[in-house]
Amino acid sequence: MHRLISLRSKSNSLKSLFNPLKSPKKYSISAGGSSCFHQNWSLLSSKGCFNWFSSYGLWNNCAKMKNFHKNQDFIRRFSSDAQRESIEYDVVIVGAGPAGLSAAIRLKQLCSEKDVNLSVCVVEKGPEVGAHILSGNVFEPRALDELLPRWKEEEAPVNVPVSSDKFWFLTKDRAFSLPCPFDNKGNYVISLSQLVRWMGMKAEEFGVEIYPGIAASEILYDANDSVVGIGTNDMGIAKDGSKKDTFQRGVELKGRVTLLAEGCRGSLSEKLIKKYKLREKGHAQHQTYALGIKEVWEIDESKHKPGAVLHTLGWPLDQKTYGGSFLYHMKDRQVSIGLVVALDYHNPYLNPYEEFQKFKHHPAIRPLLEGGTAIQYGARTLNEGGIQSIPYPVFPGGAIIGCSAGFLNVPKIKGTHTAMKSGMLAAEAAFGSLREGTSLKSYWETLRSSWIWDELHRARNFRPAFEYGVIPGMAFSSLEHYILKGRFPFTLKHGKPDHEATNAARLHSPIEYPKPDGVLSFDVPTSLHRSNTNHNHDQPAHLRLKDPKIPETMNLPEYAGPESRYCPARVYEYVSDENSQLKLHINAQNCLHCKACDIKDPNQNIEWTVPEGGGGPGYSVM
Repeated sequence: MHRLISLRSKSNSLKSLFNPLKSPKKYSISAGGSSCFHQNWSLLSSKGCFNWFSSYGLWNNCAKMKNFHKNQDFIRRFSSDAQRESIEYDVVIVGAGPAGLSAAIRLKQLCSEKDVNLSVCVVEKGPEVGAHILSGNVFEPRALDELLPRWKEEEAPVNVPVSSDKFWFLTKDRAFSLPCPFDNKGNYVISLSQLVRWMGMKAEEFGVEIYPGIAASEILYDANDSVVGIGTNDMGIAKDGSKKDTFQRGVELKGRVTLLAEGCRGSLSEKLIKKYKLREKGHAQHQTYALGIKEVWEIDESKHKPGAVLHTLGWPLDQKTYGGSFLYHMKDRQVSIGLVVALDYHNPYLNPYEEFQKFKHHPAIRPLLEGGTAIQYGARTLNEGGIQSIPYPVFPGGAIIGCSAGFLNVPKIKGTHTAMKSGMLAAEAAFGSLREGTSLKSYWETLRSSWIWDELHRARNFRPAFEYGVIPGMAFSSLEHYILKGRFPFTLKHGKPDHEATNAARLHSPIEYPKPDGVLSFDVPTSLHRSNTNHNHDQPAHLRLKDPKIPETMNLPEYAGPESRYCPARVYEYVSDENSQLKLHINAQNCLHCKACDIKDPNQNIEWTVPEGGGGPGYSVM
C-alpha cells in the first residue's frame, strides 16, 4: 500500500535525494563538473534525515531537501515497508557502461527527434562512471559512428589509431610470428573506462540522470509478475546483520521499462534469465566465460609505439587451455598488457593470476616492461559463448542489453561496439513501446536483423573449436576464417559449463609458480593496491555461500580448494582454525567484482551479490 506525496516543485528525479559532492582527485579527469563523475553523495529528504553511508564512508549526514526543479514534476511514494521510498521514471537503466549509456543517449535522441519527453535514469554501482570498467581495448568505432557521429569533434578519448597489428604463438623461450587474423584498420587503442566517462558527460548533456554509487540489488515486480523497476540495497547494515545508527532503507526506482546493462554475469540479469527461462526461450546454450587480468604500465619513451597491437596464443597456458595475451600501446607512454584464460580449464591447480605474472617474464615481453612502472591492475570476466549462448533478451517490463546478454565477438576480441549497438536497438524498442504502442519484443527482432547478428553468426564456430585443444582449434579457425569466411554449414556446440569442466585434483599435479620479483611480477596485495579496490569492512559479505559446509567437505578434498586460485584478488583463503583444520575465509573487501567465483565454483555454491554502493575497484585508465 502506497500513499502519494505530491509536491508543488516536482522533478521526478533522484537529484532531490542525492546531492553531488566533489570527487577525489585520484579519480578525477576534466569533466566540466558533470555529476556523473562525483563519488560522494548525500541523501536529502524533506521528510527527515536519511543518512546513507557507502563503503568509503562517503554517504554524509543529510540535509533537508531544497532547490527543487520548479518547472518539472516530482512524484515520491512511501511504502508501508519501513518507509521505503519510491521514485518513478519512464526508463530505468542499471549499469553505466557502454550498453547502458548508449541506450540512455539513444532514448534522449529519439525524444528530441519526436519532440517528446521521457525521464531516463541510469544507476551505477561503482563510485563513479567508469570506475568498474575494464577492457583491453582495441575499439571498433562502428556503433559510436552511428550514435554520436561528431565524436571526433566533441573530443571523445578515442585518438590513438592502430598503427601495427601482430600475432605470435609463444613457447617458453620463443615467439613465432603468425599471419594476423585481425583486421584492426580504422580501430583505436583506448581506455574504455575513460570512454564511458566521456559518454556519461554526453548522456547528461542530453538530459539523462546518472547516479553512481547506487547498487541495484533486487528486481521489483507487479501483481502480474512483470518487472516494474529495481530496488537499491539497504545502507548501514553491520557485518553481523544488525542495523547501525546510520541504517537507511533502500530506494525503489520504478520504471515503465527497465533495461539491465550490468556487464558480464550481471546478478540481476542472471536471476531474470532463470526466472523467465530466457535461455530456453531463445534456444540458447549455456554461457561460457573467460577471465581477463590486466595491468597498465608506463614504459620508457624509446620503447613506446602508440597504436601498436600484439596478441599471442600458447605459453604460459598448456595445450588444453584456451586463452591468450594482449599488449596494446596507448598514449602517454602507457601500455595495457593482459592475459585472458577461458574458465573451462580442467586443472584445479591452475592459477590465472600467477600465469599472468609468469607471462610477463617471457623473453619477447620482458624487455618492453623493464625500466617501466605498473600503475594499475584489474580483472573482469567476459562472455565467450557467442551467438549460441545469447538468451531471449526481452522479459515482461524490460530487456537485457550488452554483455549481460553476451555479444562479444571472440575472434575479434571485441564486444564494446556490439554492446553499444544492442543498447541503441533496445532504446528504440523501448521508445516505441512507450510512445508508439509497439511491443518491446521488437528489440529481439531488430537485433537478429542487425549487423550484430551477422557478425556473431560468422564468428560462431571459433570458440567451440578450441574445445578440442589449442592446435586443433587454431587449424579449424584458420579454415573458417580464411577459406570458408564463416560459412561452415554447421554450428558447433560448446562443451560442459565452466564449473563442470574442473577435474578432480587427483588427476593433476600441483603447479609450482615462481615467486614475484617485485619488478615485473607482483604479489596479490601489491596488485590490489593498484586497483584502488575498497569495501566497508563492517557490512555483510556480498559473496555468499549457499551451503557453508561445501568448501571444507567437497571443494577442499575433491578439488584442492580451487577458489583460492581462480580468484585474482585472493578473496578466498583456507586458513587453519584452533583445531588445525582448514576453513574457508572470505576476504570480501578484496573483491574486484570480476564474477569469476560465481562462474567457476565447481558446485555453484558461491553467489555474487552487490555490496553497498560505491564499493569495489576504482579504475581510471583501464
